[in-house]
Formats: sequence, structure tokens, C-alpha cells
Amino acid sequence: MPTQEQMKRALQDYVDGFAAGDAAAITALFADDAVIEDPVGNPPISGRAAIEEFYANAVAGGAKLTLDGPIRGSYGDGAAMAFTVEVPGMRIRVIDVMTFGADGKIVKMTAYWGPDDIEQ
Repeated sequence: MPTQEQMKRALQDYVDGFAAGDAAAITALFADDAVIEDPVGNPPISGRAAIEEFYANAVAGGAKLTLDGPIRGSYGDGAAMAFTVEVPGMRIRVIDVMTFGADGKIVKMTAYWGPDDIEQ
């Protein structure tokens, strides 16, 4: 099982990848068979190619993340963070929950946000 330090570092690296506009750095945090549900209720995105495309589009769209508080760990294989993502003309308040594999790679990402969390 990954340590708290490994999981929190991965989430910080995720935020830093957006700050650097580096989609490859973000996707490198994920296992090859990872699944993304963003937001929860949308059809899941799975597999390396689909995840690379998802983050390439997010970075190309100018998405930048700002943490709203410290990254949270757990006694298990998950960690979470509350943040605000800004894209040109829009701000969305989000909570991401990541589940990790034994190797410290993200195997599942679920993003919690809905219509009430979007500011134009």
C-alpha cells in the first residue's frame, strides 16, 4: 500500500503538472489501466490513451488548479484534495478523490463537482 507521503506527493505533483502545463507529467501519475470519472455521473474514461487525451485537452484549455486547503490522506489507499480549477471565463470548485495501487500510481480518480460549483 502506498504511504501517506507518496499519495500526498502525487496529488501535489498533479497540481504542479497543471501549473507547468505538462500533460505528460500528469498522466505519468496514473496506472495504465486507470479510470477517471470527471465529474461523478459522467461516463468513465479508462486506459492510457484516453487519459492522455483527457489531460492534453485540459492543459490545452488553460486549466490551472489552486488548492483550497491541505491535501488529505487516509488510513487506506486513497487521498483527496479540494481545489478550484480556473479556465478562461470559468471557475469550478472541485474535490478530487484518488485511489492508488500498491506501486503508488493512481488507479481511480473521481471528481466531485456539479452545476452549483461553476462560476462564469
